[in-house]
Amino acid sequence: MSQTVDRALSILPLLAEGPADLGQVADRLGVHKSTALRLLRTLHEHGLVHRQADQRYRLGARLFALAQEAVENLDIREIAHPYLVDLNEKCGHTVHLAVYEENEVLYIDKVESRYPVRMYSRIGKPVAITVAAVAKLILADLPEGERRALAEKLDYPMYTARSIPNAAAFLKELATVREQGWATDLGGHEESINCVAAPIRGADGRVIAAMSVSAPNVVVTAEELLTLLPLVRRTADAISREYSGGAPARDTPAPHTRAPHTPAHKAP
Repeated sequence: MSQTVDRALSILPLLAEGPADLGQVADRLGVHKSTALRLLRTLHEHGLVHRQADQRYRLGARLFALAQEAVENLDIREIAHPYLVDLNEKCGHTVHLAVYEENEVLYIDKVESRYPVRMYSRIGKPVAITVAAVAKLILADLPEGERRALAEKLDYPMYTARSIPNAAAFLKELATVREQGWATDLGGHEESINCVAAPIRGADGRVIAAMSVSAPNVVVTAEELLTLLPLVRRTADAISREYSGGAPARDTPAPHTRAPHTPAHKAP
């Protein structure tokens, strides 16, 4: 039975390459045409493959519907939470998870710092969209037209001297973030709070959420916090793999990442 299931499932990647006839399916599986036909008929009955008028087979609409339903039912918070806890245990600082909903970037999960001096934030609360590192990552992934239109509509409050002052500066920052694949907020929202963040991506490579580590200056300097960037990126990559259906890899070595220098005179 397991061999039959294995053969049937092997047909799906073949048809993902394009329509194939019975002989091509049999050749790929290394079986007789009668065996291939029996497997195809079973998959056809379940709507996973479709037989065209030219007698070739392609992937069925039911397969796409199942895939869409699975994606819609994925809970990024549930998947990410154990990784956020693990990261918090390793670094001790506040860890956030954020998503983009209705033109706002919202915190949907938080693991509190172990240190007595903590930052104020709340699950369900919108972030300061023009300065928050998680917001930069999510907005940087938007299509260029949508990104530009949103930037032009935003207000740019000067929370601190490091806050981003206008749409042009914001778009420039988003372009940098998009290219480098990570973001920071080094005193842009609160003078005493620094943050490093990494994106969480879906199977199509698009950013579906962002996670960050934040800490006040009295606990750790900006330079020291930036040394955690490889660990933050590794955690985000592990969440992305699990969300996309890959095997979790929490202990996979982090890619070589050189921590950036802390900017001395411009907004992060």
